[in-house]
Amino acid sequence: MQCFRRQPKRSTSQENILREQSRRVAALNGIRLGLRDDVDLKFLLKGSQLLKVKSGSWRKERFYKLQEDCKTIWQESKKMLRSPESQIFSIEDIRDVRSGHKTEGMEKYAKDVPEYRCFSIIFKDQRKNLDLIASSEEDANHWISGLGKIIAHSNSMNQKQKLQHWIHTCLRKADKNKDNKMSLKELKNFLKEVNIEVDDYHAKKIFQHCDKSKTEALEDDEIEEFYKILTERKEIDKIFQKYSDAEGFMSCQNLVRFLYEMQQEEDAVVAAPALIQRYEPNERAKRGNAMTKDGFLMYLLSDDGNIFNSSHRKVYQDMTQPLSHYLVSSSHNTYLMEDQLTGPSSTEAYIRALTKGCRCVELDCWDGPNSEPIIYHGYTLTSKILFSDVIKAIKNYAFKTSPYPVIISLENHCSVDQQKVMAQHMTTILQDMLLIAPVDGNKSQFPSPEQLKGKILVKGKKLSRQDDPTGTNGNNNLEAEDVSDEDEAAEIEDESVKTEIEQKGKSDTLKLAKELSDTVVYCKSVHFNGFEDPSHPRAFYEMSSFTESKALKLAQESATNFIHHNIRHLSRIYPAGWRTDSSNYNPIDLWNVGCQIVALNFQTAGTEMDVYQGRFQDNGFSGYVLKPEFLRDEQTKFNPKSITEGTWGTKKKLLLKIISGQQLPKVNKSKNSIVDPKVTVEIHGVQQDNNKKQTKVIENNGFNPKWDEEFTFDIEIPALALVRFVVEDFDMSTKNDFIGQYTLPFTSLKQGYRHIHLLTKNGDPYSSSTLFVYIEIQDCD
Repeated sequence: MQCFRRQPKRSTSQENILREQSRRVAALNGIRLGLRDDVDLKFLLKGSQLLKVKSGSWRKERFYKLQEDCKTIWQESKKMLRSPESQIFSIEDIRDVRSGHKTEGMEKYAKDVPEYRCFSIIFKDQRKNLDLIASSEEDANHWISGLGKIIAHSNSMNQKQKLQHWIHTCLRKADKNKDNKMSLKELKNFLKEVNIEVDDYHAKKIFQHCDKSKTEALEDDEIEEFYKILTERKEIDKIFQKYSDAEGFMSCQNLVRFLYEMQQEEDAVVAAPALIQRYEPNERAKRGNAMTKDGFLMYLLSDDGNIFNSSHRKVYQDMTQPLSHYLVSSSHNTYLMEDQLTGPSSTEAYIRALTKGCRCVELDCWDGPNSEPIIYHGYTLTSKILFSDVIKAIKNYAFKTSPYPVIISLENHCSVDQQKVMAQHMTTILQDMLLIAPVDGNKSQFPSPEQLKGKILVKGKKLSRQDDPTGTNGNNNLEAEDVSDEDEAAEIEDESVKTEIEQKGKSDTLKLAKELSDTVVYCKSVHFNGFEDPSHPRAFYEMSSFTESKALKLAQESATNFIHHNIRHLSRIYPAGWRTDSSNYNPIDLWNVGCQIVALNFQTAGTEMDVYQGRFQDNGFSGYVLKPEFLRDEQTKFNPKSITEGTWGTKKKLLLKIISGQQLPKVNKSKNSIVDPKVTVEIHGVQQDNNKKQTKVIENNGFNPKWDEEFTFDIEIPALALVRFVVEDFDMSTKNDFIGQYTLPFTSLKQGYRHIHLLTKNGDPYSSSTLFVYIEIQDCD
């Protein structure tokens, strides 16, 4: 039998004091967020009863409340022996707050409740949505507006403010008896909370240094002194001292010198005064056009001090070239949330992919009940969703992240009647978004992403007598006809799937309805029969899909031919049938031969997805990245498997110093578990460039580890290279635990002293976890 230690009962006066302290802390955190005396924030801090909706028969009242840190929500639970941590979720983990019936759960189970009382919390990771019903419209609005404000204001805090907020929250957590003082024991617990192991001698030394009042407890100014010692950045102090005067000011002239000499900023003279105005917190220094150490640190932690070139956060590439000249962010079996055999299908998966910048989504369509087509992974036990619901989700989210065209890749297994319903749904739901005719009469090559802004294209089969989807010689009298059935689901390497296919007696052809055929304009699916004969060129709008193994074989054996093919035609690549766990393949080798639609399982985190998101954060996260000139030039002789002299760009040498890490997250949530971090730097590109190097392990310090290690990499083809920084918790006996990573194109690297803002396993940013590095790029002789 488990024994619970009884907590000593507090008196009424103690309870009142604690309540008042809690109110003051909450008010202070509200001010830090820029929400002083905000009505919505006050409501959330007070909390309210909400109905939690899980199914048609599960709808229960629970109490929800914003905690005093203004960062976490406490939720009431009726489960026995549920840990206190499991009743709390962080606002940092929220991706979106949606009002009304905007999730599948609300659509199915809360239609009887007015929309104005309903809202849903969507999480960043694979957690299920939290569907909630408020008792009134006013309460719902408080929650929707309040959470929205906290998220927006948290995101706009600078790194120093985030660090201060986090440390003060941890200090509050460590103050077990809530007396606003810190004993030596509480200080040691606090250090473990922030991921640093300090031996008793050092902990006592820090404590005695700060305990000026000799009371055996730190309070007020003494805690601030401790905070300063903890957040000291000696590596940055050293850089600052080199460019500052005896009074601790860096003049504008010296900042120009630093930007020019160390940061390789060409517009240093223009940039320096703007950086002082933007980041310097000291008004006296600002008036004197100078920078203090605090301002310098804020600059280095900002977007301007980021390793990723901030000018690449906007669309900067030429978007007027033919569609086939771009890599396109693409998802495979987009409807799946988990594996390929038994996992759930969901419209939420489409929303997540589109908000991650995906521009090509896949729909596997089958006959459904009540003459309504459904989407699921054929022959498997994955759940089914309505085709019409998916089209609605695409309409609502297609252009929230990027204005550039979305391609709907149809895998059609429906009867003629239900194909007509599919065509009708797309036409009536998408309306003007659906492209049904050539752009500006363009019938000889693809239009550009710029010309197709705000448009949704359909990729699918076309009736053979409508040879030209662009309309020059179509036969409009044909009602339906047999076309080849390219059934990717039938390629799954699973015994139950093979049995199902044998029992159904799968046909190699499918009757195609004219109405569905008419929705295909620029992306006509055809079987690949080899690279074209120059004397009999294929129409530019004909495109083929390749399994990863077939595409990699072509890339290995006929790379230059594949590159030429991909200058005029679109190629779509999809994962092999044996990847029933929704694992991913490496997209790099296929991008290197110009394949545009390299489809991955967006729901599966890992190196491949990190590299994918790294590639597509370029060019304003638009989902379209212009291929290098040598992959677009019709005279190109480039072969990534056999690099010869050519116009592929100047070879580069990357000199890299991993200096330090800041506030690395705990991997194991146990209080006594401290990470032992090490950093691996990987180069992903052509075969000669693929490389990795790693630092030593720093034991028991995830708060401010210091490495000071230098590495050199030779980069043969910079335009195709990506750099990935991975931080892991070293473990001698088992596989290292992932802590965080960041991947970016080599061409987006900024030189000099830079911070790398680490991402979680799912690709979301940590609030204050960074690496500090020095980057130098040289031309090779």
